[in-house]
Amino acid sequence: MSTGHNRMQSHHSETETDNSNSDNPTFRICCIGAGYVGGPTCAIIASKCPEVRVTVVDVSVDRIAAWNSDNLPLFEPGLEAIVKKIRNRNLFFSTDTKTAIQEADLIFISVNTPTKSFGFGNGRAPDLRYVEEAARQIAHTATSNKIVVEKSTVPVKAAESIKTILKTNKQPGVSYQVLSNPEFLAEGSAIHDLLAPDRVLIGGDETVDGSFAIKKLAWIYEHWVPKEKILTTNTWSSELSKLVANAFLAQRISSINTISAVCEATGASVSEVAKAVGLDSRIGSKFLNASIGFGGSCFQKDVYNLIYLAESLKLEPVAQYWLQVIKINDWQRERFAQMIVQNLFGSVSGKKIAILGFAFKKDTADTRESSSIYVCRYLLTEGASLLIYDPKVPVARIFLDLSEQTGKTENELREHVYIANDAYEAAKDSHALVICTEWDEFKQLDYQLIYSTMKKPSFIFDGRLILDHDQLLSFGFNVFCIGKKPPINQYLNQSPQ
Repeated sequence: MSTGHNRMQSHHSETETDNSNSDNPTFRICCIGAGYVGGPTCAIIASKCPEVRVTVVDVSVDRIAAWNSDNLPLFEPGLEAIVKKIRNRNLFFSTDTKTAIQEADLIFISVNTPTKSFGFGNGRAPDLRYVEEAARQIAHTATSNKIVVEKSTVPVKAAESIKTILKTNKQPGVSYQVLSNPEFLAEGSAIHDLLAPDRVLIGGDETVDGSFAIKKLAWIYEHWVPKEKILTTNTWSSELSKLVANAFLAQRISSINTISAVCEATGASVSEVAKAVGLDSRIGSKFLNASIGFGGSCFQKDVYNLIYLAESLKLEPVAQYWLQVIKINDWQRERFAQMIVQNLFGSVSGKKIAILGFAFKKDTADTRESSSIYVCRYLLTEGASLLIYDPKVPVARIFLDLSEQTGKTENELREHVYIANDAYEAAKDSHALVICTEWDEFKQLDYQLIYSTMKKPSFIFDGRLILDHDQLLSFGFNVFCIGKKPPINQYLNQSPQ
């Protein structure tokens, strides 16, 4: 990526000089999409680049109104303080997409790319309709040259599709450079990940103009990211790297979850095994925490994208390999639900089960593909009544997710689903307490008090391995968890093999 280096160096110096006055930003960024990626990313860019004007646009009037209010549309630790400090200074949220595109020098496409639920590639291929709509809107609106950056998670060669749309629909005299700049954010730690990234990846054409565009985007990140952490590649490598990174992380979770089943059957402890394995410097300890399965908007979607890519390239063994990662994740969720049913004397019909946690992980209100949803679905199918508590997920979101999974209306669900105001309310008069999300507050609860309010015998099922099991046993709880053989008890069934 050395071509065009001198040209860019000259521009870089001029830009830093021209943009030194933060009251009159001369470089403008537009981000199409005010979701989990676009909002936090642009907040950090604006906070670190006071001389750059950043406008985040979205077709949703309600979402933009929320970004401009005291109640942001998503929860991320540290995000609210940053947004409130710079909002309407050099960070703006608007529904006026046309003006933002017209004024921008650089445009991020950060729209949703869900897995297709219809037609060819149903259940595996990414649905790129919103990416295409964004590209067409840019082409029809822009009257000056733009750098267009795909920030959404997209399949390999999506940039080529964007280029084609822009080229065939552009206004006279307008030229575009299309870059790939995938996000590597983990929900719940997005602000930290943005402020101190492991790497920033920028892919573009290996041409003079492509190198020039790459260095313009790199200049933005260089305000706070060390240059050695900004990697440049060709576009296809950048796009594929995002899918592979998430697929590898999902693979590690499914791998340790298979070992959790072996541990339950043999008497080994998955936590001890994971620690021993993780101390091997070739393997490392990250993403070796056994649980009820991975969730979120990225892992499953990106693994399916990789599967679909392999199938499209006639690489069936590759597709089948990655499909097992998904199958193990589904199996782990079902296995945990079976553990609950079997150890509650083979039936949960008519029994009250307290569900602690509905988000797919702690420190986020995001419930997309949350394992808690699937566990709840299995228990509802078995006739259980659920008392659900999550500190961040709205009540409406809980019922919407359960309605989509069960096919029942909210009114029908309310006959068996109750939303508690805190963990103590959820646990009162319940037969069992189930940890589905690893919220820190669940580690600090007064479980001796909780035990006194539950029906006897009282059960705890720890799906995240966050509790002190020996202490819980001393209080009188019957404790079952992922990756550890339950104590022998003459009154209880053993966990399923």
